[in-house]
Amino acid sequence: MQTTLKIEGMTCQHCSARLRQSLSNVQGVQSVDIDLAKGYANVEYDESMVNQAALGKAVEMVGYKVME
Repeated sequence: MQTTLKIEGMTCQHCSARLRQSLSNVQGVQSVDIDLAKGYANVEYDESMVNQAALGKAVEMVGYKVME
């Protein structure tokens, strides 16, 4: 499954790298693509192992917020 998360607070390449690492560390996440200019994270994951709440928690753990 794939989802796009709108992320608040990303301002630089360091931000996107931290976010990519945090999301990639969630068990079941297969790939993460960050669009810094638009403020989005595209995440491909195994839906039997990961849910939206787990992805949101991974974003918040590194200091950012998922916008609804």
